[in-house]
Amino acid sequence: MDTQKEALRRIISTLANKNEELQHFLESVDSTLSGLQDESCKVMSELEAELEQLSSALEEKGAQLRDIIKAEKQRKEAELQRQLSEGRFALLSCEELLEFANETLTVTNEEEFLTAAKQIKERVTMAPAFRLTTRPMVSENMSQFTVDFSAERAGLQRLHFLPVPKPPEIDVSNCVVRDNTITVAWQPLSDPDCNGDGGGGPIERYELEYRKTNQDGSLRAAGEACWERVCDITEPLVTVSGLKFDSSFVIVRVRARNKAAAGEFSEPVALETRAFNFGFDALTAHAELKVDGDTVTWEPQGVRGHDTRLRGKDTKSSRSATPSPNKTAGSRVGRDRFAGESYTVLGDREMSGGSHYWELRPLADWKSFSVGVAYRGSLGRFDQLGKSVASWCLYASQWLQSSLSAKHNNRAKLLDWPLPQRIGIYCDFDNGDLLFVDVDKLRLLHCFKTKFSQPLIPAFTVWCGGITMVTGLQVPTFMGNFLSTNRSLSSLSQ
Repeated sequence: MDTQKEALRRIISTLANKNEELQHFLESVDSTLSGLQDESCKVMSELEAELEQLSSALEEKGAQLRDIIKAEKQRKEAELQRQLSEGRFALLSCEELLEFANETLTVTNEEEFLTAAKQIKERVTMAPAFRLTTRPMVSENMSQFTVDFSAERAGLQRLHFLPVPKPPEIDVSNCVVRDNTITVAWQPLSDPDCNGDGGGGPIERYELEYRKTNQDGSLRAAGEACWERVCDITEPLVTVSGLKFDSSFVIVRVRARNKAAAGEFSEPVALETRAFNFGFDALTAHAELKVDGDTVTWEPQGVRGHDTRLRGKDTKSSRSATPSPNKTAGSRVGRDRFAGESYTVLGDREMSGGSHYWELRPLADWKSFSVGVAYRGSLGRFDQLGKSVASWCLYASQWLQSSLSAKHNNRAKLLDWPLPQRIGIYCDFDNGDLLFVDVDKLRLLHCFKTKFSQPLIPAFTVWCGGITMVTGLQVPTFMGNFLSTNRSLSSLSQ
């Protein structure tokens, strides 16, 4: 009976999985059908708009040509009409003079004849008929305005739909993941229909999409809305910077676009982007520390009680805090909060191997803070960072006077460097390296060299003001310079 039930449960599980798979398939087909209908309407609308623009351009050009022909016709007509008027007037004048000359031939009186002959001679000299050009000033030829639309007609007959560019191929060997940036390179697949004068023109730009995931097996997972897009890429290479690597992989894909059409996306590729991610463990925070996401602020609950503490700090120049109370320094049962003057909060992820990096940025109103690492099991709830063998830290203060120091085992080393506004913390558990760096000025502030024997936890102390923590960061490449220099100095000293 139990065997049959177990077999039935497996069948039910298989059917449930298949049912879910079929539902996703139907949803995908339905979405594709809706997209096809919408895209067809869009393309049809664009085609009608293009034809309307083409018709409008043809009508506009026709109107221009008609106006030119009409203007030339009117010019020639006016010139010929002028010649006709002048010719008619000259003909009438010539006919009158001819009639007068014939009448003069019949005159018998010599004196009258000579006078009339003299008049005829003078009139002949001034006659319009002898000054008139007997050739038309313009011709009837209008062949220069004959339009040959054969090339345009042939072009319209060759009109075809714009070809869609083929999907590019991502060149994984040239993709780089470094310093929280991803550089993606690809090879455009040549398509004769997409290049040259007869096709849709060359590829004008590319579009890249990326999304974060912790699984590289499901590259085409549902949820298109989670893709981030980078547009207007003109070269087959792009760098996306300012990323937070809070996932194991970034999936990328790219597509080409010509002047009017976008092709299909390339096959997606998963780029590994592992980095050190952690948050503040609010359960460990001192009661007067407020944890809000990646920010910790100091919010005293009793002003009167803190006045004495502040006055006490005024009288101390070299000591940053009073000694820890004589309490049990063992491991905190039930992850109790830090108490007393240990205004501390821990991270929520341990380090037991490998290299890790994160950054701290003080808020504008900060007065004092510490950042470092500690053995979680050996740090008591009243212990202050750097006061025991279980913690290492960088301490910064601008209360009364500015100071920067490295602390461990209740010893402090004063550092001669301005207070940084962006501190990088690098921890190499296996090699025993703990480095603090001024990221803005790329300066190594201090390096602890030891041998870690227990899992480490990031630790922070805040008094007055607040800090912001930045995680999801890869070990930056500039750390290599500090590590090589530090190890070289260690070898020389040995």
